[in-house]
Amino acid sequence: MMVGLFFFIRASVKDRTEQVTLKYPIPEDTLLNQLQDYFEKRAYKITSSNPETKQLTLEGFVQPSLFLAIFLSFLAAIGLLCLALVLSLLYAPLTGLFLCLILLAPVAGVFYWKKAARLEQISLKLEPVNQPGQSCITITAHRDELIQLQQIQTIQPTVV
Repeated sequence: MMVGLFFFIRASVKDRTEQVTLKYPIPEDTLLNQLQDYFEKRAYKITSSNPETKQLTLEGFVQPSLFLAIFLSFLAAIGLLCLALVLSLLYAPLTGLFLCLILLAPVAGVFYWKKAARLEQISLKLEPVNQPGQSCITITAHRDELIQLQQIQTIQPTVV
């Protein structure tokens, strides 16, 4: 059980960068401007732009979630309490010492807080399309940003 809890806490800060190719029924310039505005409203800033390859890179700071830090500390406390109870059944004279393991629970929240606060990069690259008035773009970003983009966009993309 403790091994699963350890991997769950570690997975809370895992990089979840994905790449998706989307097709839009609008011209390339309009699409790139709309996506740039969208990401700038979400506190991303342009770090590099290459008009020759039609590629744009944005960067933004991701805030850690206070709720998740508290939740992970709570889960760690429950897991450590269970471990302390099992160990106290095996070694009854050391029960007080084993219960002190619960004091390690906040380490899970601190671990999450320090690792989750990081800079995220978003890469936009326009792909060639044979149909006029259509655009195809490859976006490399965090999975949650891609999901949010596909749900919020006023012009619904088609996943290629």
